[in-house]
This record gives sequence, structure tokens and C-alpha cells, in this order.
Amino acid sequence: MKTLPLHKQHEALGATFQPLGEWEIPLHYGNALIEYESIHLRAGLADLSLRGKIMVTGDDRITWLQSLISNDILPLKSGQGRYSAFMNHKGKMLSYFRVFLQPESLIIEDVGEVGDLTYQALRKFLLYGTKVKLHNSLESLGLLLVTGPNGADILKQALGIEVGSFQNLDTITFTFGDSQGIIARTEETGGQDFELFVPIEGLPALWSHLLKIGSEAGLQPVGREALETSRIEGGLARLGPDLNEKIVPPEANLEGIAFSLSKGCYPGQEVVARMDTYGSVKRRLVGLVFEAEPLQLPEPGAKLFSGTREVGWVSSSTHSPLVKKSIALGFPLRDFTQPQTKLEIEIRDHRFPTTVRALPFTTS
Repeated sequence: MKTLPLHKQHEALGATFQPLGEWEIPLHYGNALIEYESIHLRAGLADLSLRGKIMVTGDDRITWLQSLISNDILPLKSGQGRYSAFMNHKGKMLSYFRVFLQPESLIIEDVGEVGDLTYQALRKFLLYGTKVKLHNSLESLGLLLVTGPNGADILKQALGIEVGSFQNLDTITFTFGDSQGIIARTEETGGQDFELFVPIEGLPALWSHLLKIGSEAGLQPVGREALETSRIEGGLARLGPDLNEKIVPPEANLEGIAFSLSKGCYPGQEVVARMDTYGSVKRRLVGLVFEAEPLQLPEPGAKLFSGTREVGWVSSSTHSPLVKKSIALGFPLRDFTQPQTKLEIEIRDHRFPTTVRALPFTTS
């Protein structure tokens, strides 16, 4: 099983690990609830280096990518970013990512841990004579997340850069030691999130520096359990369990976020345009709250029922400190998406009552 470049640092901090695909990643560092509280009340530091990352260079990089993906990147200025999907001709999502425009390149970052899926999908469209190079940076470019209300102040102290006024997907370059990196304002937890892209060789020193500088502001390492709980509470869909070839972007509430209806042709455009014209979205991403605590959380794909009728599936689930119940993200048919709709989730041949909630989750 593969390990992250910072595996020894995670071990030294007492991490409990879990497998994710062919990788081993930190699940928590002793107490996932304290890590969750750090994300929402103080600050957390997470290692997202497993996230797929692609560097796109060459004279044709913008026009080439523009012709393939679902969103319009031509209006972007250097230092700005945009969400997008890559779909098949039926409109089904093959990938979902952020695109950041830099002076000499584009950076594509998967919103989810799916290995080099996006790289392998896009490289098939590199035609002979196209002046574009794709660099698979999955294992050469590290990625750290600084999250929480104190995160911007910590980054200012640690790197001398003011990011508190950044809009979503704004980026700025920074230098630390011999490494040059990029900070991006993103959405990972539903709060204030900043991601730091840095070459692998500079990753250990940056990790240690951030922990040292941020200690007085309550910064502590956080693992996947606390991040997933925060993400699901925030109603943020992730590539893999939530966004995959079963889903068309409008079904995931991505209108105005991940696809354009006016940019010109791209794979799947006719499908999403038809949905917009005729209001024919078949299902919708919603929140689900268990009425009683299940013996175990549902696996992705667990079936949703209304009476005897199967009406959808669950994609992600967690125990929520915010709601104080178990919650999930799911995709019921559109007739079953109104808040307060009563459904049942099937877990190991037993059904558990659940109620539809609007996203993001709140305490009420």
C-alpha cells in the first residue's frame, strides 16, 4: 500500500490510518471530535496530497481545455479559478475539478481523491499537432489544507501573505525556503478554506512551519474523518461517491457553478441544455437526517425507499455533531426532494426512517 510523502510526520503525531484506494491516509490523530471543533472554532491543517493534480502548459492550453470541459474559462484572469466538469456524450460526469489560471499554465485539481482518473480521461484528447502538454502532478506536487476561522491569520504570520479578502478560487503565489507554491481559496469544509500547492521536496518543512506558527492560534492536524463530516454538513459533493457516471451536473445542484449553457460545444452540452430548457432534471442532491441512530452508517449506493418504491440512493454519510444525528447526502427522484419528505434508507436488509433536509445542513 502506498503512503503519503508526510507519512512519518503523521505517524509522529499519533495518526490512525485508513486505506483509501491503494493509499494509506490519516483518519484522525486521536480524537476526531476535537479535530472537527478545530475546523469550526480555531484552525486545522490537513494533508490532501493524494488529490489528483494536473499542470497544463503549451500555447494551446486554454483553447484546448475550453473545448473539452463544461465551464467557460476564457473570462478568467490570471490568479482566478473556476469549477468545471468533464462529461461523456450522455452528460454523465467523468470528472469534477477546479481549474486555476496561472501566467504560464493551468492547474487542474480534482474535487475528491480518485487517483489520476482526470489525467487519464483528458490525455486521450491530446491530438497530434496540439501545442499542449499535460503533467501528471499527483505524486510530485503536495497539497495542504489550512481551514478554520483563524486560518487566514495563520497564513499571514507563516508566509507573510494576506488572504483574508480572497474570493472563492482566487490564488496567489508564495515562496517558502527554496520552494515556490500557490495558495488557493477553496471549498472543502463549508467554512474558510485555503489550499497550498507546493513541490513535494518542500512539503515537510512547510507542514512543520505551519504547525509551529499556528500553534498559538489553535492550529492542529486534522484527519479525513473530521474533514468528511464537515464536508457533508456543508452539502459539498465530492468526486467519487457523490459525483460519478451515474450523475448529470444539474442533478448535483451545480447550475451556475460547474457548467455553462452559452460557451459553445463540449461533450454533454446538449443534455444539460435540454434539462435547463425543459426542467427535466430526474433527481436532485439533498440532505438526509436519520430519525433514529442506525447500527452502522450506509455505504455509498444504499437504496432509498418511499413505501415499497425504490426512489434513489445515498452517496455519503456521517455522524453529525451539528445536527446531533447521523446524516447523509443522497439522490432521490425529483418528486421526493422537498424538505421534510419522509423516506427510508436500506442498510443490510433493514430500513431506517429518514427525513429530507435542504443543504447545507443547519441545527434546525
